[in-house]
Amino acid sequence: MSRYLDPRADVVFKKIFGDHPHLLMSFLNAVLPLPADSPIVELRYLPSEQVPVIPEFKRTIADVKCRDSQNRVFIVEMQMNWTDTFKQRLLFGTSQAFVKQLEKGRGYVFLEPVYGLGLVADIYDTLTPDWYHHYQLVKKGSHDGDVIDYLQLIFIELPKFPVHSQDEKKLRLLWLRFLREINENTHTVSEELLAVPEISEAVELAEESAYSKTELEFYDSYWDQVRREKTLMSDKYNEGKAEGKAEGKAEGKAEGQIQIAKNMLGLNLAVAVIASATGLTEKEIEHLKIEAGDIRQ
Repeated sequence: MSRYLDPRADVVFKKIFGDHPHLLMSFLNAVLPLPADSPIVELRYLPSEQVPVIPEFKRTIADVKCRDSQNRVFIVEMQMNWTDTFKQRLLFGTSQAFVKQLEKGRGYVFLEPVYGLGLVADIYDTLTPDWYHHYQLVKKGSHDGDVIDYLQLIFIELPKFPVHSQDEKKLRLLWLRFLREINENTHTVSEELLAVPEISEAVELAEESAYSKTELEFYDSYWDQVRREKTLMSDKYNEGKAEGKAEGKAEGKAEGQIQIAKNMLGLNLAVAVIASATGLTEKEIEHLKIEAGDIRQ
């Protein structure tokens, strides 16, 4: 029985989509909002460029960059743990790719669209069931489709997409099912996935036997890093909650003392007495006294 590796891991993702352009082409045509009359028919890989490092996620972003025969640029990134800075990272990468299209002296007419695709193995938008998030420049208040479509970002929340949907393209759902369903616990691969030649090939490339000892060691270290980063983010979240509670208690206590001071001022007690009773400074109480006088006026 075959043992499979999770295609969301860096080494597997790049073996499938970074070494086989026809598989990446099938995947992009399925998931991107491309014009119906303008699919990708050919791809060539572009060298990876240095992009801003997200401190919390140093090693868990797999990325592939390519250009098609129409000179459109596509940047694909797979992120296991969500952070809001991932949006900025992908925006930065797509913006760089857009700007660097032009050689010195060439006109803007030669600019072609750049697509940034962020595949997220995490739920980051808890306010909506939407799992496909498409961003592009739209004229504010426009109702007639006034769009600048040269820079587009697409984020897909893998855990949220519906496996069965009449409204979605079948190939899109099948490719996303491949990313979500294939892992170390997979014993039987769905016949629906194997019926698509490109996905069937991707499944074979996800088999453990396709990887060297070094690649398997990297695969294991990748998941160790994912777990460390998730723990780090969880610790920061809990630390923030604790600090928020402490600050809230302190603010509540201060507000209570201020109210007591105001009540004592209403009884015409001496400032020194109020300071001693509330812990506020005489200067703070004098300020409250002035405020009370202004209100009464």
